[in-house]
Amino acid sequence: MKNSRRCSKCGGSDIVRIPDRRGRCASGNNIYTSNFENFGKIPVIRYVCCSCGYVENWVEDPASLQAIRTRFG
Repeated sequence: MKNSRRCSKCGGSDIVRIPDRRGRCASGNNIYTSNFENFGKIPVIRYVCCSCGYVENWVEDPASLQAIRTRFG
């Protein structure tokens, strides 16, 4: 959905990107690469199909992908 702007489930094109909110720490859809709550937060951006409700989660920053690979890979 992120790249095609089409829902992979219903084919709809009414796609909304839900960004991370700055200043939000331990709540939300984040991945943490540190044992300390305020460090290593990687935001997970959501794309929602407003036709059927399907949701995809994306880590958009390539450097963040490397940090995830290093921590969990």
